[in-house]
Amino acid sequence: MALIDDVKKLFDNNRSWAEQVKTEDPGFFEKLAAQQSPEYLWIGCSDSRVPANQIIGLLPGEVFVHRNVANIVVHTDLNCLTVLQYAVEVLKVKHVIVVGHYGCGGIRAAYENRDNGLADNWLRNIRDVHQQYREELDAIPDEEQRLSRLCELNVMTQVAHVCHTSITQQAWARGQELAVHGWVYSLRDGLVKDLECSVSSLDQLPEAYLVVG
Repeated sequence: MALIDDVKKLFDNNRSWAEQVKTEDPGFFEKLAAQQSPEYLWIGCSDSRVPANQIIGLLPGEVFVHRNVANIVVHTDLNCLTVLQYAVEVLKVKHVIVVGHYGCGGIRAAYENRDNGLADNWLRNIRDVHQQYREELDAIPDEEQRLSRLCELNVMTQVAHVCHTSITQQAWARGQELAVHGWVYSLRDGLVKDLECSVSSLDQLPEAYLVVG
């Protein structure tokens, strides 16, 4: 019974939230149901402490969201690619933002290289980032700072992966306004850090990764 009561509380919370929104903006839900026209796609971590809309102060309908463990973009992940394609080609978002966060459990699990069962097949992507930047990471004496840097390097790698997709490159080739950004969120103060790795055109990509003419 206790478990069922826990879920029932969520319905109470939902009704209270809906009433509050309607009080503040009586036509909000009618407008929301009519269409969604977000300018942003947020690719973030599944961590429950990192709520996309609240962090950047946007309402429902203003940001399209895809989340997975450690905010990874893999070319074999049809879920992520489908979200990206819909966001870029149908919703016409102007910004794709890959957002990691310091203290990420997925980053730590991959770094510690312990047995995580099935999850290791996913975490392998982070281990690849770790291996690529091992020299830089090994030069950082403090482990927490090393993990924080790995979080940043992972985000920057996933930004590159977004840019290497045919979805993103075809958008740029047809002149669509689109930029891809990399951020890291801090659980300690609620602030986001711009990693300054934004890409907004084919000209910024290495020739080896170009898939459109």
